[in-house]
Amino acid sequence: MSTLTTALESGTFTKVDFVAKTDPADVADDYSDLTGNLFGKLGAPDVSATKPTFTGHGTDSAKSTLTWAWGLPGGRWTYESEVELRKTGEKWQFVWEPTVVAPALAEGRSLHVETVQQQRGEILSTSGATLVADRPVVTVGIDKTLIDPIAAPAAARDVAAIVGINPKRYAKRVKAAGDKAFVEALSVRKPMMTKAKTDKIAKIKGAAMLNRTLPLGPTKEFASPVVGIVGEVTAEMMKKNPGTYLPGDLAGLSGLQARYDGQLRGKPGLQVAVLGDEGEVLKKLYSTDPIDGKSLTVTLDARLQKSAEKILKRVEPESALVAIRPSDGAVLVAANGADNKMNLATYGQSAPGSTFKAATTLALLRKGLNAKSQVSCPAKATVDGKTFKNDSWYPKSGLGEITLAHAVAESCNTAMVGAADEVGHAEIASAAASLGFGIDRDAGFTSYFGQIPEPAGETEHAADLIGQGKVLASPLVMAAVIGSIQAGQTVVPNLVQGQVAKPSGVEPLAPAEADQLRTIFRGVVTDGTGRGLADVPGKPVIAKTGTAEFDRNGKRLTHTWMIAAQGDLAVAVYVDEGENGASTSGPLVEAFLRMANER
Repeated sequence: MSTLTTALESGTFTKVDFVAKTDPADVADDYSDLTGNLFGKLGAPDVSATKPTFTGHGTDSAKSTLTWAWGLPGGRWTYESEVELRKTGEKWQFVWEPTVVAPALAEGRSLHVETVQQQRGEILSTSGATLVADRPVVTVGIDKTLIDPIAAPAAARDVAAIVGINPKRYAKRVKAAGDKAFVEALSVRKPMMTKAKTDKIAKIKGAAMLNRTLPLGPTKEFASPVVGIVGEVTAEMMKKNPGTYLPGDLAGLSGLQARYDGQLRGKPGLQVAVLGDEGEVLKKLYSTDPIDGKSLTVTLDARLQKSAEKILKRVEPESALVAIRPSDGAVLVAANGADNKMNLATYGQSAPGSTFKAATTLALLRKGLNAKSQVSCPAKATVDGKTFKNDSWYPKSGLGEITLAHAVAESCNTAMVGAADEVGHAEIASAAASLGFGIDRDAGFTSYFGQIPEPAGETEHAADLIGQGKVLASPLVMAAVIGSIQAGQTVVPNLVQGQVAKPSGVEPLAPAEADQLRTIFRGVVTDGTGRGLADVPGKPVIAKTGTAEFDRNGKRLTHTWMIAAQGDLAVAVYVDEGENGASTSGPLVEAFLRMANER
């Protein structure tokens, strides 16, 4: 019996003996027709058999019961059938009939499994507004049943050119797909599918356009790297999660959609039926009801998010803007520039430049300094043979003995570097942690909270004090830094409702420290590099600019930053390449705060 059960599991019958010289190749073809799409959807079955028992009065006929088990997401579909055996000479042979596969089958009938689509959970705001929900799209692709496989790649290149994807890559995918496959090129929001574009696609042989729905935000850009996308499961996902998905199932492929796929996705229903020779359903053999997914609530503010994305549209380099509500750490905005290659808003990792002086300033306050304390700001400062300078735009009037508040306002690098002997690495790291920086934790979404590792020497430690060296930050964590100053306590960013990871072992920000910091960083706006924010309407703004040098392709370039807070709103803006924090990132912060005030 094992030869038959093995053949039924594999679909290859070359080692099975059948009566009346039945050709194993014909059996394989018949078996493929009878099982319909089950192998393609459910994979191979597990088949076991009982010991044959004799039938009738003779000893040359017997029957065996076959137990079939097809794998389904979260379970198995099992049933029994029978196979007859006949003895010819000294050899037992099998009788091949459609009922061997399932009792309800006959010639011209086949098994068919169909997914009954469930409703995917929506992504909602804390106010209950729908942010991401099923919206109508047109899925454009190549249906290889409509075209000669040899001509399909050329048609794919034509389709790709119309929908705006890489023609070479898409043609390669189409060529590699099976002869009966539909290969998706792109799903386009229905309002964006113009008649001109539809007419062009319709003229391409093999091209097809399917009307469907996909979970999408209110706009194409809406927090897309953070929220993520939904699409057909990949072979890799099916292999990694056996028994979870069926081919063609929709699942979260990135971002929150992937992280919370188990909650959002729910479970599709399934229906296994016997089809007639014209594809009509003759009998239902097995069915399960779909289970809808559950919604996910996030803190994003739709109005502010769209405002931020509108502001970043005019920025050519990669960029990001994050806004947090300091009172509770809620992430209101996580916006990425249109041309970003990755999610810089919550997971970017770049030197924060002078915005990190917020931590250095706190460390100095803990050493006994205050806003009015005198510090030295020379034109140059040398540490272990390395010369540090102020930025080229630093005013000469700010050199010499100045207050700590003035040094921060005009962003004197040499004053901070000069404190390297007074403030050790552990003290800087502790001050940074009090402002929410460098506290690694699982926040429930893709996030990076910065690093300030042990420096390799005195020069690197001095560079750390001005946000260079090995210090790395994301816009998310820098929004938390200025938010902590504004709130007077360590701000812990949170995006998903119910996912707040409180840090432990962090020295709290003392009320007096917070007061001093707010005074100092208010001076950045009234008397320093953040003057562009001085006339923003509403409550007083505190801020800090930042510029961090880096090398790329043999050129010395600069990342530009600005962090600011006003009322219960903290914001960080990062631009990958720019002139300086004040002139490149500053206007973006100003535009955002002005929009935020328009209620």
